[in-house]
Order: sequence, then structure tokens, then C-alpha cells
Amino acid sequence: MRLSKSFVPTLKEVPNDAIVKSHILMLRSGMIRMLSAGIYSFLPLGYKVMQKISQIIREEMNAIGGQEFHLPALNPREIWEETNRVEAFGDTLFHIKNRDYILAPTHEEVMTYHARNVLKSYKDLPQIWYQIQTKFRNEARPRSGIIRGRQFLMKDSYTFDSSWEDLDKSYTLHDKAYRKIFDRCGLKYFVVGASSGAMGGTGSEEFMVKSDAGEDKVAYCETSGYATNVEVAASRIPAKIRDVKSDDIREVSTPNIKSIDELCEFLRIDETQCAKSRVYIYGTSTVLILMLGNDEVNETKLEKALGGAIRPAHADELKDITGADAGSIGPIGFKGRIIADNRLKDANNLYSGANKNDYHLGGIDLMRDVKDLEYEDLRIVKSGEGCPISDGTLEVFSAIELGHIFKLGTKYSQAMGAMFLDENGKENPLIMGSYGIGVDRVMACYLEQHNDEKGIIWGKTLAPYQIHLMGLNMRKQEIVNASEKIYQQLTDAGYEVLFDDRLDAQAGFKFNDADLLGMPVQVIVGDKKLKVNKVELKLRESGERFDIDLNDLLMKVKELLN
Repeated sequence: MRLSKSFVPTLKEVPNDAIVKSHILMLRSGMIRMLSAGIYSFLPLGYKVMQKISQIIREEMNAIGGQEFHLPALNPREIWEETNRVEAFGDTLFHIKNRDYILAPTHEEVMTYHARNVLKSYKDLPQIWYQIQTKFRNEARPRSGIIRGRQFLMKDSYTFDSSWEDLDKSYTLHDKAYRKIFDRCGLKYFVVGASSGAMGGTGSEEFMVKSDAGEDKVAYCETSGYATNVEVAASRIPAKIRDVKSDDIREVSTPNIKSIDELCEFLRIDETQCAKSRVYIYGTSTVLILMLGNDEVNETKLEKALGGAIRPAHADELKDITGADAGSIGPIGFKGRIIADNRLKDANNLYSGANKNDYHLGGIDLMRDVKDLEYEDLRIVKSGEGCPISDGTLEVFSAIELGHIFKLGTKYSQAMGAMFLDENGKENPLIMGSYGIGVDRVMACYLEQHNDEKGIIWGKTLAPYQIHLMGLNMRKQEIVNASEKIYQQLTDAGYEVLFDDRLDAQAGFKFNDADLLGMPVQVIVGDKKLKVNKVELKLRESGERFDIDLNDLLMKVKELLN
């Protein structure tokens, strides 16, 4: 490809709205341009990379028996209502035409719709169906470039099996395929246990890349290899020790005290003497959650414990529910379900809100004073806490989710009536799995990991072009002749070559663009070396340079790219 005839709009300066490294590099190298918040156009260079990632995915999916579909992104709302996921996805669903249709963020319902019409017997199973399709999610705050957008490209596959043992096999096939895909793409990744969220199901793992740009939090222990999304992570941390004697309950005036820290300072107590209260709405019910000190509620764990979606009670609801505003709420006198975190198990001599503004209660004994109290692991783990499976320590850091695999089980097949007859003629729901890869995110994560102060550093697998050929003074006929000959020679040998044949671009400008675009091998044709029948080769990653005789060029390029 001749750069003089290509649309590669590089930028010298970093755009003001770009903070994440991958976003900056994609904009500066002319791979993408923003159309609207969270909506990006992929320009020729960027789309070329997307095609290469997609091809790797296709090859590995086909290798495990996958069959490729192309499903409509426009879905009738009614099939999503069969699984109650219109409500589960909430405002992240795009609705159109009087809300009769939605733009799909995923395709479980559509795949199940087709499966229930054709997979009628155990003889039809197993099946692996997949697609690479545009998805839509109405992100409230799209950011970080293509890492979290409103429109994105995703590989999603679905398995249909007749037994749970066969689902395990399908799940393992995808796990291995995903590792091959990410290895071939040159990514450093790790795998963590995860929450299934709105997808539902019985088992779930995420493939993650450590990055400050990530919006997921991961808890990791180097000693044991324990790696889990913070949404479901546990830690080894001491519970509140029950005092030998329980004090009587007493009311304490606490004017203008709104937080645990303020309460501790006012009463001169430690935070482990406090039970913090949070009120949530679950369906039509209210639930009070008790946490020790400044521990925070892990809402994913709470949803799993309750079995459905929740939301925090609004400030204007709290007074009606509890009789007090936030900061003065507590378990004594609360009418409704109360769940405490495990760190508060049977604790006593606690302080909590009195359900009366500007007052707290001291001497609370959860065994004595709170009837029908339930206990669950509800806290968000923190860095420095003990690993739950070893004597190691947890590190909590940000990560980007590359892919996610789920054992869906019968959640969708039962809801949508996708049934098959087993060997005994008995009707059973299809047993399903769902497996996703963010194609855009693979590209973004690669750039997060492969760059320097000059720009992108591509490996040969995902590079838009393996070779960047530069003619340094294209107004000289001998440079033109040599460059054209090399371009033809490399192209005929099967290499993808980006030929900087621009007449007016200075050498320094061409060098900067070459390092920014980051192709693995640079071939530089200049006056001085050409006079002795040589050209210069440079490896983008290491910066290593070679003076090569023109007759040996093809052999050296082959050696370097191998």
C-alpha cells in the first residue's frame, strides 16, 4: 500500500479527550476517529487489524467445531421479555420504534430462539454456534476509547448440550480455544473466577489484562495464584471478636454525624465497634445490610445472596423506610429483612444508627437484639488482606476484560421453551453455554501492552503491514527506482508492505511516522547507502539496525520476521 494514496491521518499532538494509552495511540496513528461519545469509526489501518483478530478467532472457533452465524443486531423486544432481560439490562438496552425493538448487546435469546425450532433430539447435539457481530450497549459514561463504547464488535458463541457433563466439555473446549486466541494475538493475560451478572448461569471465568485503563477490579495472590474478580472475591480477614459481657442498649446524641469516621472521632472508638447500615430495594421489599466499620457492600454478592437485581434506596425514600436519613440508620426497630456481613457474626457492644436523626445506639448485641438476622459474605475485598486459600496476601488492581465464558445451564432454554427428547423419549431443556470476546478490546489491550514513547510496537501477527518501506528523497530518480523495485520484490514475496512514497515529507517526518505506526520491520532507502548498493533495516521493537546489501534484502527480511 502506497502511503501517498492511503488514508492514514496521523496526529503529532495527543488529543485532549484521550487519556488511556490505547486511545491515544489509535487516534494518533489514524486507526480510529470518534463520531459521537462511545461511537467510533475504524479507519483503514484500524479495520485491517480488526480483520486479522477476527480471522484468528474464526480459525480457533472452527477448530473446535464452531459454525459461524450472522444474526441480526435488531431484535424484537418480545423474545427478550421471555427471559426477563429487558428489566435485567435496564437502561443499557437501546430501544427503538416505540420500544418494540432493541439493539442487541448480546444474542442468547436469538440463538435460543433458533435452537428451540430445530434442536429437538439428543441426536442433534452437541452444537457450537458463533458469530462476530456488532453489539450495542447504552453506556451512561462511555470512556477509554474503544475499551468501553456504545457500539463494539464481539465474538459470541453458544453451546447446546444434552448433559451437564457435555457442557463441561464444551466449556473446556472454549477455555482452550480462548487461550490459543490470546496467545496468537501476543497478549499477556490471566484468568479469574467471575460473576455471571445479567447473563446468569452456574460457572463463569474472565480472561483479563492488567491495566490502569481497566474498569474491572481483580484480587490476585502471587503466592497461590488465586485470581478473582472483586465482584466475587473473598479474603482472609478477622471477624469482630465477641466481648465476654454485653452492655445494655443506650441512646447517644450524635449531632451532624454522617459517617463511620466522624462517629469514631466523636465517640473516640475504633471502627470495629461500629455496624454500618445500608438500605436496598429488592423487588417490592426493603433489605437492611450491616457491615463492620468502613467495609463496603459488594452489590454483586448481595444480588447473588438475594437471587435478583437490587438498587440502593434513594435519599428521599430512607426517611419513610427507616424514620431517619442516611448516617442515622440502624437495625434496631427496622421492619424488614436484615442481613449482616460474616465479619459481624454474633458480635456485641456495637454502635449503629438509632433510626432517629442525630442519634446512635450503643451496646447493640446482634444475638440478643436483632431477631432472624442472616449472615452472608457481602464485603468488597481490599489490597493487603489475606488470601483465602494460602498464607499469601491479596493485591487488588484494575484490569480490562478480554473475554468471558459462562455455563448458562438451562436459564434460557427453560424460559424460552427450548426442549429436546433424550434417549428415553423424555423432554428436557437444552443445556447451554455462552462465550464472548471483545474484538475491539483485543486490539486496545494489545496497544496497552506494546508501545513506547514513540508509538506502537506491532508483532507480525496483528500488524497492519509487516514492513514499512521508506524512500527518503522521492524526488531523486535513483531513490524512486530502488524503492519501487524493493516494493515489488517484497510484495511478490507475499509480505504486506506500507510504502512511504510521499514526495514532500522530510526524512525526520517519515521516521517519526514509521515509529508511531509501529510496523515490525522498517526498510530505509537513502542516498548514502544506496551508492554502495545497500539499504538500512530497522527492527521497531528493539531499535536494532542493519546495513543490508540489496541482493540479500529478501533473505534478511525473512530472517527478521521469523
